[in-house]
Amino acid sequence: MAGNQQTEARRTRVGVLALQGDVREHLAVLTSLGAEAVPVRRPDELAAVSGLVIPGGESTVMDKLSRTFGMAGPLRDAIDHGLPVYGTCAGLIMLADRLVDAPTTQRTIGGLDVSVRRNAFGAQNESFETDLEVPTLGQPPVHAVFIRAPVVVDVGPRATAIGVLDDGRVVAVEQGALLGTSFHPEVTADLRFHALLLQKATAHAAR
Repeated sequence: MAGNQQTEARRTRVGVLALQGDVREHLAVLTSLGAEAVPVRRPDELAAVSGLVIPGGESTVMDKLSRTFGMAGPLRDAIDHGLPVYGTCAGLIMLADRLVDAPTTQRTIGGLDVSVRRNAFGAQNESFETDLEVPTLGQPPVHAVFIRAPVVVDVGPRATAIGVLDDGRVVAVEQGALLGTSFHPEVTADLRFHALLLQKATAHAAR
């Protein structure tokens, strides 16, 4: 990002939901891209950002904490009003409208017209890496790291699959201002998903 775009990006405040999970890694990536990256734990902090990352972690814990800290309702309201949000791994689960094989007590924030299966690739010792074609981001392929990852088992008409494994399983989706990936770009050197969120957040801030 160069020239005026870089200057504009520096004025864009993007939050990372800091209730649980790998918050610091996302803050570091966003800062390296020129965003004003801030942790978000309270509704007033959410109201002050133009984009948000929901990080990986434990989706059941994140769900409970989002309700305990009064964040679940404001998060859904912000999504409904067009806030750009990127969910990675557990964050994708939090953004999904529907969960498969989840505890009956688990809720999601919703917004993404997808059904997601939690821990679809097995335990942590079955984590893996692969190169993934994501036409939205162009070349080269994205080096994707899967750690106790969910998978999208159904993509509704409002959402679009933008990353699919060789076996046909959907692991990246986009729907307007929303992005979701089963994998963790924040642990690699590929910053394109975060850059795409930043573009959406910068456009949102300009409205």
